[in-house]
Amino acid sequence: MTETKTKLPKWFNGQVYEHGDTVTNRFGGDSCYLSAEELSMYDFIIGASTMYEMGMHHDKLVTDLRKGLNWFRKNNPSAYMTLLD
Repeated sequence: MTETKTKLPKWFNGQVYEHGDTVTNRFGGDSCYLSAEELSMYDFIIGASTMYEMGMHHDKLVTDLRKGLNWFRKNNPSAYMTLLD
């Protein structure tokens, strides 16, 4: 797979991976390849979503989760639809 360099936004403070990987939708089973940056953002989104579902409704968490979803939707709409929609 070819790695595509997509810059992560300045507000992103999650772990940045060196390599991408294939991710499978935990509900539907469809999968797609994510670049290192996309995988970093995907894991951030899943972690923030989990924290929110556990009752942590802090303003910064909600704001960053929305920003992450918007970033992902803009940078890889196909993967967004497969994994996060």
